[in-house]
Amino acid sequence: MSILKLLGIDVPIIQAPMAGTSTPALAAAVSNAGGLGSIGIGAMTAPEARAAIAAIRERTARPFNVNVFCHQPAGRDEARERAWLEQLRPEFARFGAVPPAEIHEAYRSFLKDPDTLAALLETRPKVVSFHFGLPEAGWIAQLRDAGIVLFSTATNEREARLAVDAGVNAIVAQGFEAGGHRGMFNADGPDDQLGTAVLVRQLVKALDIPIIAAGGIMDGAGISASLRTGAAAAQLGTAFIATDESAADAGYRATLFSDAAQHTVMTRAISGRPARCLANSFTALGASIPAEEVPAYPIAYSAAKALHALAKAGGDFGYGAYWAGQAAPRARSMPAGKLMAALIQEMQRT
Repeated sequence: MSILKLLGIDVPIIQAPMAGTSTPALAAAVSNAGGLGSIGIGAMTAPEARAAIAAIRERTARPFNVNVFCHQPAGRDEARERAWLEQLRPEFARFGAVPPAEIHEAYRSFLKDPDTLAALLETRPKVVSFHFGLPEAGWIAQLRDAGIVLFSTATNEREARLAVDAGVNAIVAQGFEAGGHRGMFNADGPDDQLGTAVLVRQLVKALDIPIIAAGGIMDGAGISASLRTGAAAAQLGTAFIATDESAADAGYRATLFSDAAQHTVMTRAISGRPARCLANSFTALGASIPAEEVPAYPIAYSAAKALHALAKAGGDFGYGAYWAGQAAPRARSMPAGKLMAALIQEMQRT
């Protein structure tokens, strides 16, 4: 079965979930234009997730994707956390403040969130996608039995095979050039840093389920190129950051259209896991810090969020988690529906 028929969409374009940046309005606009819109609920509570799903359904009757974070719950290391806060003390002092007394998990993993599972089983979005790993077999069986199509991010063949064996319907092949968090199942393990095209070709050859290309794709020509490598569809994230419906704030948008877009950085200093970000004060700070000094994900993220909120209140946007891929310089600012029309027209030309 083709992925278009599997998902009930018209064009092989998937908007990446982008937790914190995607919105119900963005997801609905992409779905209404014939693609698969997505919402990231990894940082939401179950009631917030229900509200977001309802908000999408108020705007579209078309299929959409709901993404969850399947990271292992963080192991606490109080000594490392205290040392990290001391390391950040000079940055807080720049804004006349001190670091928080303690840091904690910024949000709960889906692996330990049966309330969100219940919300998904009740609301039944067309697609549920997993990032950072996979839930237990029983939860996957419940989602499949509810008629939900399942995606899993993979950064290498081993992760993809684990996902296939678990029963997912399609793999999102995340190349190293992609923006945001690496979907690695083990953030502390080796990373082969495979580019999108190489990873897609490898997975298409090895597996017998649809492979979705993700990373470095910003226009219709890029989508067409991905399809020629054997991908069933293309997932675009950075391309949608500057759309009218995105939740990206003024600082994020300004940074995206600055020289920083030419210098994206893979860093774990912001959240505790490797993630590709627009170059800023936080990525510069993280460049000289060994990975073992950064607290676990998402404990480190709570410190970063506090610092960003403080700096932003003072008019400094240099500490934001401005995730973006290597192709960020080709971002476009326009309504999501207009961007979808442009992507489709560019695909047709190529």
